[in-house]
Amino acid sequence: MTTEYDLVIRGRKVLTTAGIAPREVGIVDGRIVALEPLGNALVGKETIELADDETLIPGLVDSHVHVNEPGRTEWEGFASATKAAAAGGVTTIIDMPLNSIPPTVTVDALNVKRDSARTQAFVDVGFWGGAIPGNTGDLRGLHDEGVFGFKCFLLHSGVDEFPPLEPDELEKDMAELSGFDGLMIVHAEDSRAIDRAPSPDGDEYEGFLHSRPRGAENIAIAEVIERARWTGARAHILHLSSSDALAMIASAKRDGVKLTVETCPHYLTLLAEEIPNGATAFKCCPPIREASNRELLWQGLEDGVIDCIVSDHSPSTVDLKDLENGDFGVAWGGISSLQLGLSIIWTEARQRGIPLERVVEWMGRKPAELARLQRKGTLAPGYDADLAVFAADEAFIVDAEKLHHKNHITPYQGKALSGVVRRTFVRGTEVDFNEPKGQLIRRGTA
Repeated sequence: MTTEYDLVIRGRKVLTTAGIAPREVGIVDGRIVALEPLGNALVGKETIELADDETLIPGLVDSHVHVNEPGRTEWEGFASATKAAAAGGVTTIIDMPLNSIPPTVTVDALNVKRDSARTQAFVDVGFWGGAIPGNTGDLRGLHDEGVFGFKCFLLHSGVDEFPPLEPDELEKDMAELSGFDGLMIVHAEDSRAIDRAPSPDGDEYEGFLHSRPRGAENIAIAEVIERARWTGARAHILHLSSSDALAMIASAKRDGVKLTVETCPHYLTLLAEEIPNGATAFKCCPPIREASNRELLWQGLEDGVIDCIVSDHSPSTVDLKDLENGDFGVAWGGISSLQLGLSIIWTEARQRGIPLERVVEWMGRKPAELARLQRKGTLAPGYDADLAVFAADEAFIVDAEKLHHKNHITPYQGKALSGVVRRTFVRGTEVDFNEPKGQLIRRGTA
């Protein structure tokens, strides 16, 4: 008897665990259940034939997204963020515990966040919890409620309702997390080093760069490594921009410290030397650094010292970017790139001779592994049918007005990029950008 699948997708280029090959994918109840050589004539209630210029890839996982709803929904919201994700081939996001109000630092606040997201998600959405002074007792409850880990800052977060941890508080919380194998994800910049750095005020990008020196990152990362070593807890370094830290990160990993590291598209593609004065669309913390630093970050990725690439999508309203004055000391620090990440990285990677398989590993499988998502980020039987149809050779010019991001400001405005996501599927259902069909996911169940 012939098996009939809900959906069959056929193509000459399907990115499997064995590389890109001609395959047929059979999907039932939102899962991949068959992966056969092209020509096996799988039968589906619906069948999609890919064009010769299209590659079927697993949906990407972006584990670093600031959705900001509720509380700062004018910055971004679940509907706009998840549409942007889907348009960029991202089928799972994990939302940061700030800059929403309330921040996700208690179970009650987590429930408020989930209630906001439940009917608006166009892709699957999970949540990080937050670690702030005084909420050590809330961490286990949040973990049991399914957050994927806990974010903390080692300096002012930019919003007063999410204060930073002192290093000893970090160690206390990591000791707590080690008791239930929780994960601490850290914005690692040292507050004292930043306090002693020059002021960022003014419109000169070089001045802003000096206000967030690499040393501030290096000191904080060293602190995280040692506290992870002492407590045995899992730790993750967010948005690495300082290549100086790669040697100690590699050393810690060799020592068996439970450490993972991410970086972001802006650190891998943009250059401090090319940022015009007053161009506050480029402001983020830690900052975009020099060309030599960028080369070493790419090497860190290829060597496996850096584990994954995620967006750190951190939007704000346009007025908070202070475009009129271009003052880096005043402007909100954050870059919106959720919809563009795959194209940004692929454009740069292909120029470096890096294949699409590696890019998808860094942006799909590795973030899924970080969050311990068992059925995401890989195109193989048993995984969720989270898929994207990617035209790797199609080029486009970034037009911020056409992005799904709520606020249309991006440092990539006008840039020529390669790679267009033509269709996105979440659990075997194509995203139509009208009816939200994404699900809220919990640690241990996705």
